[in-house]
Amino acid sequence: MHLNPYGEDAVNLAADLVNRPAADAGELGDRCRAAGLVLERPTTAEDLDRARYALESWEKVVDASDEQERAALVNRMLEEAAAYPRMTDHAGSGWHLHYRDERKPLGDVLFSLIAVGTALHLAGRGMHRLRRCAVAECDKVFADTSRTGRQRYCSQLCANRDAVRRHRARGQENEASSMYKGKSSSSVRKSITGSV
Repeated sequence: MHLNPYGEDAVNLAADLVNRPAADAGELGDRCRAAGLVLERPTTAEDLDRARYALESWEKVVDASDEQERAALVNRMLEEAAAYPRMTDHAGSGWHLHYRDERKPLGDVLFSLIAVGTALHLAGRGMHRLRRCAVAECDKVFADTSRTGRQRYCSQLCANRDAVRRHRARGQENEASSMYKGKSSSSVRKSITGSV
């Protein structure tokens, strides 16, 4: 596989699979192939179970409360999944690095790919670069690959939704403050409470 050496593409694949879980093994295989993985064998129900376990472990990394906890969770995933790095040309598509043993089923490949990719992403871009969307009703996960490292939303749609919400709130605040502008505090209290 020729993913950006396990970094950005791996965490984006993990986020996609968390946000839209694969319904079955066939869908998991199709989505992994679409993401650029070379699958060496058919995808099985065991692969789907192992992938779900990897994604549950990864979500704990995303939701970690601080950098120390996040690093410990990634290290736990690396310990469980990764092997020593090795050069391979397993698909005849060029030499590249794998951080796993040869001929692993897809579920194990995903676990290793996500663990190593997350470690490289966080170490290379910053420990804060995995999170959930800032919109309260949205719980989608994303990997911040922005230039500035300040991405707050999972998509432009959520960013626009939040901007509209903030704009409307400011408009209501301005309307409320202009309604009472120039009135004495006692007349404001009377108009709020309805007393004369």
